[in-house]
Amino acid sequence: METVLVNTSDAPIIDARDVNYSLEIAGRPLHILKKVSLRVAPAEVVAIVGPSGSGKTSLLMLLAGLERATSGTVTVNGAELGGLGEDDLARFRRKTLGIVFQSFHLIPSLSAHDNVGLALEIAAPELSMSQIREKAAAALVAVGLGDRLDHRPSALSGGEQQRVGLARAMVANPPLLLADEPTGNLDQRTGALVVDLMFDLARKQGTAVVLITHDPALAARADRVLTMTVGELVETPVVR
Repeated sequence: METVLVNTSDAPIIDARDVNYSLEIAGRPLHILKKVSLRVAPAEVVAIVGPSGSGKTSLLMLLAGLERATSGTVTVNGAELGGLGEDDLARFRRKTLGIVFQSFHLIPSLSAHDNVGLALEIAAPELSMSQIREKAAAALVAVGLGDRLDHRPSALSGGEQQRVGLARAMVANPPLLLADEPTGNLDQRTGALVVDLMFDLARKQGTAVVLITHDPALAARADRVLTMTVGELVETPVVR
């Protein structure tokens, strides 16, 4: 029987409690996350800052169900990820998550339209091909790329490729967007444009966002800012 993933409007989209995450390196444990707890409300935007190697990306991997916590619980959109098998985790990711990476990870042989359409076809196989193409085109129009539908990644600038990545992440209207340094490979002006689009889309669609960034100005635009230091997560006052 397929696991049903549900969330109620008053329940957090993310509820991680006392999460520890360790790896064994050369026969010795490396403690990456230490008793991390995180609650994120539906449609809330949370930024996580901290030095490289502090555990930020590892936390995102746990929230995406790509890694499993050593101990503690990670509940996302009503699903306790530690209790899901690989098939259910795949369904969870299709229905719940959009992910934007620092590197764009577009399929080079596909057009912008087909890169976005493929993601929607995987997330919503019940849609017809005409519906998929229509929604994919609309998602690209929403990020200002209505005139780039037939362009392959090699014909797009870095900022345009990241906008395709954003359209791909948001095309299925996921309740949660995970963004790992989405402006890291962009210049300041282009990065600001991508972030404006990301926040605008998330607000319009009611999507919660967990954003990893080294940019304090970008972090300050979130509803809350948390700092990861040596595997420990603490809330940081937002300076606007």
